[in-house]
Amino acid sequence: MTAALLPFCSTSYRPGPGIAAPAASRPDRTRRALVCGAALLALAGAPALAQTFVPDASGRQGAALAPTESTGLSGMLADGTSLLRLPVVVAPSRPAQAATDDAGADSPATLLADRIELSGDRVLTASGGVVAWYRGTRLIAERVVYDGAAGTMRIEGPIHLSEPGKAGSDDETVLIADAAQLDEGMRDGLLTGARLVLARELQLAATEVRRSGEGRMTTLSHVVASSCQVCAEDPMPLWEIRARRITHDAETRRLHFERAQFRAFGLPVAMLPWFSAPDPTVDRMTGFLTPEMRTTSGLGVGVKLPYFITLGDSADLTLTPYLSASRTTTLELRYRQAFTDGALQLEGAISHDDLEDGSRGYLFGAARFRLPHDYWLGLQLQSVSDRPYLLDYDVTDADRLWSGVTLDRVASDRLVTARIGRYETFRDGEDSATSPGLVADALWERRFRPGLLGGEAGLQFSVHGHRRSSDADGDGRDMMRGSARLDWQRVEILPGGVVGSVQTRIDADLYRIRDDASFDSSQARLTPIAAVEFRWPLISQGGGVTHVLEPVAQFVWSPRASEDDPIPNEDSTLVEFDEGNLFSIDRLPGRDVVEGGFRANLGLGWTRIDPAGWSLGLTAGRVLRSRPDPAFDQDGDMLSGRRSDWLLAATYSGPNGLAMANRALFDDDLTLHRNELRVGWLRPGLQLSAGYLWIDADTEPDRLDDVSELTATTGVQLAPGWRMTAEGRYDFAIDRAQKAELGLEYRNECVTVDLSVSRRFTSSDTVRADTDVGLSVRLGGFGRQRDGGAATVARRSCLR
Repeated sequence: MTAALLPFCSTSYRPGPGIAAPAASRPDRTRRALVCGAALLALAGAPALAQTFVPDASGRQGAALAPTESTGLSGMLADGTSLLRLPVVVAPSRPAQAATDDAGADSPATLLADRIELSGDRVLTASGGVVAWYRGTRLIAERVVYDGAAGTMRIEGPIHLSEPGKAGSDDETVLIADAAQLDEGMRDGLLTGARLVLARELQLAATEVRRSGEGRMTTLSHVVASSCQVCAEDPMPLWEIRARRITHDAETRRLHFERAQFRAFGLPVAMLPWFSAPDPTVDRMTGFLTPEMRTTSGLGVGVKLPYFITLGDSADLTLTPYLSASRTTTLELRYRQAFTDGALQLEGAISHDDLEDGSRGYLFGAARFRLPHDYWLGLQLQSVSDRPYLLDYDVTDADRLWSGVTLDRVASDRLVTARIGRYETFRDGEDSATSPGLVADALWERRFRPGLLGGEAGLQFSVHGHRRSSDADGDGRDMMRGSARLDWQRVEILPGGVVGSVQTRIDADLYRIRDDASFDSSQARLTPIAAVEFRWPLISQGGGVTHVLEPVAQFVWSPRASEDDPIPNEDSTLVEFDEGNLFSIDRLPGRDVVEGGFRANLGLGWTRIDPAGWSLGLTAGRVLRSRPDPAFDQDGDMLSGRRSDWLLAATYSGPNGLAMANRALFDDDLTLHRNELRVGWLRPGLQLSAGYLWIDADTEPDRLDDVSELTATTGVQLAPGWRMTAEGRYDFAIDRAQKAELGLEYRNECVTVDLSVSRRFTSSDTVRADTDVGLSVRLGGFGRQRDGGAATVARRSCLR
């Protein structure tokens, strides 16, 4: 090793990043001592430095005591149900072990200093800007005295221990002290006037720090801990924990507090004789999560105290007692497990309250697994004692529950999907006995390109069946259908730039009907459809502006359905008319009813693209028929008769993040039947989404009242660290709000406070009006921080 250093000792010294260069006036012998001292230190048996890390100036925010993903359901689906979110990955990273780099035990150390002396019995003294590297760890000190015979090292500060290779990572740590007395391994010993910073987040200042167990255990005496930034001109942190002793276990990554006193704004708030918490590098660890205060009209003031339990690397359990002013006693639970090819999640609760007699509760579960040949198997369970429970305990707003099994496989040219399950409805006006409860569907589809005809073709087979629990004639009707479909489409560019296409489709359906004497038990139907379409896109450019004008004419024929159709309509009771299906050969969403007769779908589209970054688009069209189609008689005026309503849709997108879309349906007298407006605005510090819906009750046979409803959701960054969210729904037809929510969050480098207020105004025989207030406080520095989303962080600026 000495021979290897000799060429380097004879060259000029160039300092590394962050190390000040020696003054030009220093003698050359000092310059050589800076480098060649590394050889002397290695020969003297250089010890390994403790594994510590340096924080950067940016800091980092903390999380709950044992962080975990928030529970909750996804948004409601079109059928009124909701799906449970599955954990993508549950397995955490393994805890970091104490620094035992045996592989580098024989690696040399490097020492730089203004002056190095070797005297007595293997006593090495380095002084003046001492910098030492060993096993990836760097030590900066004013003076180091190493006694090779006694195996001890005395260090005079200021002392700075770091590991530059982990700078900027979540595992970065720094240890600063005034003086230290350590063993030759520099893992165990005593440090005075020390400050320990974990993961660039949690600071622990102590009068004395003792390390033992080969650097695993770090014990701080008379210590103050906080994740708040402390400035010299304002040393009072927002919160701090003062303890007689804090012990940090580097292997389990847990902090143990003895005789701890929690202070806020310098005032004592609470005292605990003993407690423990994870350090900032922990992803998952058994312990209490952030408590939550919740106040509702029905349950009163209450508190939730979740307890998180790790069950190995790929499973966990969360138990949440919920006590509310003698109004409810509830235990919530959530179990999650990740597998090599799937994931499972179960959540539920059981309650005793004074809102209903007896026990109440719910159980939701979901699982998804990858099968051979790229198949996916899905399982879902949703069960509840009563619908109001889901609203009283803020589980979900879904008014239908679905439990069942799914199987699907998606490829570029084929699709296989199947599902069977049971619905449970809570909608007003729907009877569980007369609504389809057990529903099964299966579909196989293949897309291909026929060589002789060209274009693209598809072959599809599907099976559907549903069963009602009632046996009453008519109301208890059960159905089963088997269908086959063959379709083909070809697109060509015609002279003059006209885009022409031809499309054909043949549907074959076989029905089996029970418990309804008004229909035959068996029915078969063959439905051919043919269509031709012409589009003429015209483009004009001038002054950087682009205009696109596209007239479209589509002509479709299919056999008309009889007014006395022998097949009941079960799956096409809700029909929409918009720019998405204006040029569709069949606007009915299901298979029981097919759009028939000769019809012309006519439309005109115009788009303006401005070089300033904004664009405007308009689409207008309507449907003309040779004869009225009885399939649309039940859907009001928008598609019935020989002429449909006029459809007018407009879209706008601007460079400032503003986007608007409006869709209107009106008749020849310009009487508005439907209108839908949506607005979105996305800017730094502002997210806005709003919508307005108007439906004329006279245009729908089964609708008694007009629909005039406004919904809005917004998030505003009020100031650094302050973010407000709001959501509301107002029904103008009855002149009453339906729902209102307001959230306020404050977040700085060491604490996050969430306050939420919501009010549900609607009420019925099964749903109660309710007001809900929630409050949670999360301290930084305990457990790894989760994504803060769109909110910013308020940081204290220290004057220099």
